[in-house]
Amino acid sequence: MRRFLIAGNWKMNCGPVDAAELLEGLENAKTEVAEEVDVLVCPPFVSLGMSVNYLQDTDIHVGAQNIHFEDNGAFTGEISASMLTECGCSFVIIGHSERREYFGETDSSVNKKIKKALAFDLVPVLCVGESLDQRKQDIHFDLVKNQVTAALEGISGDEALDVVIAYEPIWAIGTGETASKEQAQEMHAHIRGVVADLYDQETADEIRILYGGSMKPANAEELLSQPDVDGGLIGGASLNAESFAEIISIAEKLS
Repeated sequence: MRRFLIAGNWKMNCGPVDAAELLEGLENAKTEVAEEVDVLVCPPFVSLGMSVNYLQDTDIHVGAQNIHFEDNGAFTGEISASMLTECGCSFVIIGHSERREYFGETDSSVNKKIKKALAFDLVPVLCVGESLDQRKQDIHFDLVKNQVTAALEGISGDEALDVVIAYEPIWAIGTGETASKEQAQEMHAHIRGVVADLYDQETADEIRILYGGSMKPANAEELLSQPDVDGGLIGGASLNAESFAEIISIAEKLS
């Protein structure tokens, strides 16, 4: 039985002061420990240390939003895997659509970053997904298959079990649009099939696949009720403590 993972991607929001306020609100809003659900927050780099310290005695994990595939060197503005683990992170988002679109992230760099994260015992949250034009062209299944295949190249089945995949229909990120529960399930099942082809059915049955397109309290239950949806990579709703806590509660109820 796959445990739900409810992950908050704060993007470029919440410096240390605002992050502390948001985490305090989340702790107050969460009425009980989510025993059957894994919870993750991914603040910006400047708020990671504070968040790890704040959450050290809680059940909430902390992750980063990006990583570099080199250990160190002249890479101004980048953060290494060892820096993240030293900071106390246990997860890292890799290949988010915004990183691909605005900062030149490629399937090759995503693959390198996943390998580096795994080498430092960081759980990679691999993001894949299609644009609206790609869906209209009916190439979305092939596109996502290629993204998953390229990202996992050279990664063993045992290592793949430590990877989380997040499907993000790019057309539903920050637009208020959401894939229907049928669209989400269809793509999640497709991704699980791709993993089965790359490895085996047992690996595919164990790997967690999150939905990452405008999940919020109003649609969380119908999305999380789908058999191949194992949680959410949540943007806007994770910046509101009550909304994020409500999604966690819904996942707990469905577990």
